[in-house]
Amino acid sequence: MTKEKIMANTSFVGPIRSKNGVELYSVTSSTGVEHNRTVGDWPRDARRWYLEEYFSKRPGINANLDQASTVEVQRTLNQNFEILDGAGNMTSALVTFPADAAGVLCTTAGADQNQAIIAPHLDNDGTADTGAITAWSGVQWGTENQVHWETSIRMPAIDNQWVWAGLKLTNVAELATDADQAFFQFGTDADNAGQAFTDFTKWHFVHSIGGTDYISVLPITVAANTNYHLKIKIDSDRKATIYVNGVQYNVTGTSGSTGGTAVTAVQPGTTATKTAALTDNVDFIPYNGIEANAGAAEALNTHFIAMSRMHYE
Repeated sequence: MTKEKIMANTSFVGPIRSKNGVELYSVTSSTGVEHNRTVGDWPRDARRWYLEEYFSKRPGINANLDQASTVEVQRTLNQNFEILDGAGNMTSALVTFPADAAGVLCTTAGADQNQAIIAPHLDNDGTADTGAITAWSGVQWGTENQVHWETSIRMPAIDNQWVWAGLKLTNVAELATDADQAFFQFGTDADNAGQAFTDFTKWHFVHSIGGTDYISVLPITVAANTNYHLKIKIDSDRKATIYVNGVQYNVTGTSGSTGGTAVTAVQPGTTATKTAALTDNVDFIPYNGIEANAGAAEALNTHFIAMSRMHYE
């Protein structure tokens, strides 16, 4: 049980001013742990540019948005994000509005290694200037742009699956594919994803800098039907810090593509350990995905995806 931490109950005349922003906190009464419950960077910073997707329309497969589909189908689907599967078995019908949760529920097609991946539309609008059809891919999310990314997800079940969410160059779960990346990942076993994790109960944060990989093992045991608010913030030095459910965690500086290094939450009065400087001028793409590790459907609920960046580097 949590309760809101009351900071003040006084009325003010005129604006509330803070040099470092205004944030909403709650505290777990049994442990005293504080949670930063702020969504995005509210109040908005005039120096930053923001996009938020709360999925008022379902992502569908890209083929259902082209001229071969009906107008009725096109009107029902999301114009910013699509759903895809490396095996090619995904359909728009496998993305639904769940009865018991906000956002969209993406379900794999039912076979081993089937995926359900939410991605911004990466194709162009077909015009001479080859412009992107959405700002989610048309505007770049560069390591030099002080990018902030966040999402809220939940898994209805924890069995035979890999889940990943964050900033990558390709949509795959495998760590070895992208030379530069920063994303959260959880897997129930060693099947399919290519990572040799040794703990298949915890959230991991994976980041790569110029082909060198780092795996941080967070002290968070993943549970079914639990909301996870995941956040990555890249600063002006291109160094990233991470949050889960409002709690900031340190990031490992020990390289390696197997196992991982245990990290801890940032304690009051201490400075967070961030990543080293990410590779300059690398443009990331946001992906949320789930892959089935056996011949049964797996599902991922995404409540929202939000990003922001500086107007100009």
